[in-house]
Amino acid sequence: MNILIINAGSSSLKYQLMNPETGEVSAKGLCERIGIDGRLNHKVGDNKVVKDIPMPTHSEAIAATLEILQDAEHGVIKSVAEIDAVGHRVLHGGMEFFDSCIIDDEVIAAIEKCIPLGPLHNPANLMGIRACQAVMPKTPQVAVFDTAFHMTMPPKAYRYAIPTEYYENDSIRRYGFHGTSHKYVAKRTAELVGKKEFKMVNCHLGNGSSMSAVKDGKCQDTTMGLTPLAGVPMGTRSGDIDAAVVQFICNKYGMSVDECLNMLNKKSGMLALSGVSSDFRDLEDGAKNGNEACALARDKFCYEVAKYVGAYAAALNGIDVLTFTAGVGENDCNVRAAVCEYLGFMGVKIDPELNSKRGKEMVISTPDSKVQVWVVPTNEELMIAQDTAELVNAAK
Repeated sequence: MNILIINAGSSSLKYQLMNPETGEVSAKGLCERIGIDGRLNHKVGDNKVVKDIPMPTHSEAIAATLEILQDAEHGVIKSVAEIDAVGHRVLHGGMEFFDSCIIDDEVIAAIEKCIPLGPLHNPANLMGIRACQAVMPKTPQVAVFDTAFHMTMPPKAYRYAIPTEYYENDSIRRYGFHGTSHKYVAKRTAELVGKKEFKMVNCHLGNGSSMSAVKDGKCQDTTMGLTPLAGVPMGTRSGDIDAAVVQFICNKYGMSVDECLNMLNKKSGMLALSGVSSDFRDLEDGAKNGNEACALARDKFCYEVAKYVGAYAAALNGIDVLTFTAGVGENDCNVRAAVCEYLGFMGVKIDPELNSKRGKEMVISTPDSKVQVWVVPTNEELMIAQDTAELVNAAK
């Protein structure tokens, strides 16, 4: 089975052609500069090709993608008929979607309804969906929502302590993001530990970071909120902050709210604390060379992650498994070690030799650790492909 996975941005479109059963990626690429001039970056194995192709809209980007997938020299299929379905990553499902679903007119209308909650991403996601429908009208399309996995949270976790009218009229609540990654890691961890009923905290740590508390495969709480700005500090995002800080800065410096939020999203986090970079590798190098600001940024990050692990251990009444995933979680052994050092009171013990490895699926805790600690590389594309295949097969 071939699933085409689409992740559409406002001026870009990422794609992968994947077998959902094996996880094998036949081809992948990126259409960029859509609406400007257009460029296609295509990769099959180690072979790469870059082509300048006019892409006034996402429809031309999809057409270019399908053309190169069928290309005699660079393609991997003979016809579009070999693509069984298309899985679309959609950022915000609001309170409309609790799971992935096959796209029809009602689903498109509901995604449009969620645009106020995802004003930057949902319109672009819709452009990708409509472009595929136009070029591949007979191919099933599936929407996989970044927020859906977290919709099992109870009200005590997702409601904000603000007047109820804002929840009822405007759907303001905690939603959470990176849901496809959290879902994949929860599912894969259950396979690794050999049981379905257990309590875990998953740390998706990267330039964007979020954490989730999961019981028996279902999310009970997560760090991001109405938007991806909340939670632990990230590469350029502030994470949790007193809301009155926005008022103070706006009043003193004559900023608009939008300008202040842009600062909190794009000029804060590790970049602001270090004054050097949002990249954790640069921060590690800086700290090793005696840069105290870089050391502070990393210390702050690890401290906040550990605080949330402790909070979620309380929320779940104990945890059985702690997982690390995403760019930093999978590859930065020093961050993992620093986080786990805070958790000795919970009986967490990691093996320094095991923890020294990078990017591999592995247990890094010692046999006598009261909490199993795992590194589980995420695979959001595979999760999208599997959700898509499951829905399409069930509909046959």
